[in-house]
Amino acid sequence: MSDSRKQAWQALREQTVETLATLFAADPGRLAKLSARLEIGTGGVLFDWSKTHLTDGLLDGFESLAEASGFSEMRRKLFAGEVVNPTEGRAAEHSSLRGVGKEASTEEAAALRARMQLLVEAIHEGALGEVRHLIHIGIGGSALGPALAVDALARDFALVDVHVVSNIDGVALEAAFAACDPATTLVAVASKTFTTIETMTNATSALKWLADNGVIDPYGRVIALTAAPEKAVEWGVDETRILPFAESVGGRYSIWSSIGFPVAMAVGWEDFQAMLDGAAAVDVHFRDTDGRANLPLRAAFADQLYSRLRGAQTRAVFAYDERLRLLPSYLQQLEMESNGKSVTAEGKPVEGPTAPITWGGVGTDAQHAVFQLLHQGTHLVPVDFIASIAPGDELDPAHHRILLMNCFAQGAALMAGKDSDDLARAYPGDRPSATILVDDLDAATLGALIAFHEHRTFANAVLMGINAFDQFGVELGKEIARKIEKGGEGFDASTEALLAAAGLG
Repeated sequence: MSDSRKQAWQALREQTVETLATLFAADPGRLAKLSARLEIGTGGVLFDWSKTHLTDGLLDGFESLAEASGFSEMRRKLFAGEVVNPTEGRAAEHSSLRGVGKEASTEEAAALRARMQLLVEAIHEGALGEVRHLIHIGIGGSALGPALAVDALARDFALVDVHVVSNIDGVALEAAFAACDPATTLVAVASKTFTTIETMTNATSALKWLADNGVIDPYGRVIALTAAPEKAVEWGVDETRILPFAESVGGRYSIWSSIGFPVAMAVGWEDFQAMLDGAAAVDVHFRDTDGRANLPLRAAFADQLYSRLRGAQTRAVFAYDERLRLLPSYLQQLEMESNGKSVTAEGKPVEGPTAPITWGGVGTDAQHAVFQLLHQGTHLVPVDFIASIAPGDELDPAHHRILLMNCFAQGAALMAGKDSDDLARAYPGDRPSATILVDDLDAATLGALIAFHEHRTFANAVLMGINAFDQFGVELGKEIARKIEKGGEGFDASTEALLAAAGLG
């Protein structure tokens, strides 16, 4: 760590942190300073960090840390398509898929997007016969993003019924088979390398299901989504049904590429494009805004305050909207696979904690499950609440009114607490939360929410001096699994016994 970064961290550690109640009482302008609105499409998103312990002094200190960490230069490299993943010598060009990035990359992405649009619209118009169902097979980012977007946007009406399957457990694939008519089903196989064992095993079983149920040409029902189109051709997919994406697009950032094919199939091209446009609006804001006014960077300041300075080991996300029930799972991969590191980008041990454990759920269910710990437990857990002003249903408005009242009440209760002579009924309060409130949850605002968290994750990585774009930690377990499959020996006694008990020894 450079001397300037050490000094910036030390200056932050030396600052006094007052209670939230004290901070509000001392500064009538606190809400205005720590809340901001970002216009997205025909609506917008309100961000409120006033119930966190951020202060003018801390924000000044974090801005100094960002400068000492080379944030502006790293951000420039990100959007210029230069190497920001030093361990693999790669750029990270997910923003170019949305039209914001190096000119050559955005042009290439536009051409690939046009190819995808032609195929999507041709399928919708009947070029492949009647298509009522799509089984999308992938894992990790190739599944989590599509599952989130389809679940959020295609609840009321879907042009095609989409089932996302990621688990190698055959129960998951059989459930998709049970919901689909093989005669009217397409299979999308999403794999960057087209060699991922879980995905390719599931894909092979899907082809067998099609063949066993009278589909004469199962391979003709497959759409391949990959950065290795030659592998898809070798596997048997016709090149006209292969939708490539660039090698510089990481899995957990890939929903904007052809990995978003099932989203476009479900909701139509117009909504998929709106999702890209919403994300692009956040890209422009993140690229062009400096200091605390940069909203993803400000979120990272709050994250670092709690994880690095106050020892919080987790971060909770609660979506008070059933349409966002899969968002916590999506953010788990985005944040923990990106920033769950123990070495710096220079390959040296990190001096301090990195990514907290991301977890969460959906309101109001979570209030009756985990909020006891948040209010009266011994852990410090910063919370993000996410909600929509407009309802996603057409029932009695009482439903949505009660939902929002509960969302806002939880943030207020975490901050205020409640005294009682009976300690079992006392609430300590002074527990931090932030709120993200969208005007309406449509395709554009969903895109904006995802892009906001992508850039927040990147900003956190820069402040910690780590590389957000490699993920070697997922490989060791895979290597051992391959060793087991080949009949390898020499495992620990526990693993040997488990293999024997399961008939795998």
